[in-house]
Amino acid sequence: MKRFWAVAGCVGVFMTIAILAALAAPRDIGIAIDKVVQLVFAVAAVIVYARSRDRWMTAAMISLSVGLSAWIWGQQIMGVQLPSSTIAPIGFTMVPVLCLAAVIAKAQKRRSDDLLPSYRSRTVIVLDGLIVIGSLFVLTWVSALESLTRAWATEGPGFATVVAHPAAYLVLLVAIVVMSWTHQAVRQWPMLFVALAGIAQSSSGWVFAFYISKGNTVIPAAADIGFMLCPAFFLLSALAPVRNLDPTPGRMRMADLLHLLVPYLPLAITGLFVSWNTATGGRLNPVEIYVGLLVICLVIVRQLLTMMDNVRLMDQLRVSREELRHEATHDPLTGVANRSLFRERLERALSVRDRSTPLILLFIDVDGFKAVNDNHGHAEGDMVLRNVAARLMNSVRPEDTVARLGGDEFGVLVDGGDADELGDRLLTVLRHPHEVHGRVHRVHASIGVAQRFSYDPMITADDVLGAADAAMYTAKRLGKGMVVVHGSPLPEMT
Repeated sequence: MKRFWAVAGCVGVFMTIAILAALAAPRDIGIAIDKVVQLVFAVAAVIVYARSRDRWMTAAMISLSVGLSAWIWGQQIMGVQLPSSTIAPIGFTMVPVLCLAAVIAKAQKRRSDDLLPSYRSRTVIVLDGLIVIGSLFVLTWVSALESLTRAWATEGPGFATVVAHPAAYLVLLVAIVVMSWTHQAVRQWPMLFVALAGIAQSSSGWVFAFYISKGNTVIPAAADIGFMLCPAFFLLSALAPVRNLDPTPGRMRMADLLHLLVPYLPLAITGLFVSWNTATGGRLNPVEIYVGLLVICLVIVRQLLTMMDNVRLMDQLRVSREELRHEATHDPLTGVANRSLFRERLERALSVRDRSTPLILLFIDVDGFKAVNDNHGHAEGDMVLRNVAARLMNSVRPEDTVARLGGDEFGVLVDGGDADELGDRLLTVLRHPHEVHGRVHRVHASIGVAQRFSYDPMITADDVLGAADAAMYTAKRLGKGMVVVHGSPLPEMT
């Protein structure tokens, strides 16, 4: 960074000397100094940008170098009268167009936390730029451009390129300002110097256009100061360092606020100016009316896109909340409910007062699972647990609850049905071998069942879970691979 500022200081000193020399020397010598200095800096910028492989900026600097070369050949050697109809104005006009493409390319580098699709961000950027440009056009048209346009209308196509050149730089400046508020890649030193180059070139461009509109073919040397500074600023933009630092939260909040004000602030200022102009006796012509209506339509479109983005972000927020809730209430290995969700649904089922069907809770312990883990590793053990969970899910109704209560223990909550038939069905399903990575594993299950046939405020979820757990251990004591049903939790708990 220090080396860059040292280079910038040297460029500043050199440009000061060159500008003073161009102003003090006779006109022909001063113009020669002016154009040669511009061409040298433009070619230097081409070389630096080409080395950094910035294609758009390289093309812009090539266009600037071609324009300057054509200008020197046409004006200094061939003696073409102003306004020039050579390739020079076209080359100059293409510079801000190509720079704008470079700015848009940098703005497309999205942040990792950007939730909006890239095409939507680009659309909003374009709309914001058009709204600001349209508002500024109406403002300048009311204040100055209308009177100048009448004088320029008789100048022909040659003068059109003279006007398009500084106007294109204004569009570039608006784009840089708009995108720098919300894009970290644009809010960097290189883009600052590109903006300074645009300010310098546009300022001299408008002065140049004003003199041409008055019929002057000899432009004062002082009007070329901005032209001289422009290539130097472009060279500094090619040399300026880029700092990939994340902005502070406070700054981003300010940037978001500015981004919201982009379409409304210039439109409000223009509206106040037009209102004042009409209140003091001025009249709106068709250009002001149509451009103003177009800007209002753009604001409406921009607002609709913003509303669509808000709906999309709210939907993403809802989906994210559902995913978080699912992760908090489901077992990450098997995907079935976890112990907390199982307990919640059990409490809800126990609170039903007018129960007409029995509430059945099955506590399942997988027998033989420890041997799979010890002999073949946890990966194959996890696959067996997933198979067990999937078989349990496929053996009950969608409204029933299957949960992994911990380790190799599962719970099944069923509202209605026959406990013995359900227990036998699950035992049969779990007896089938599990094939994992070409190996066959055989596991069984011990199942304890607790039932509730009616509402009892004294019975809690812990009571029912404890009863089913005790019944499961009874099944283990009786030889495993069995179902033990107990209708009341209390005897099993004692």
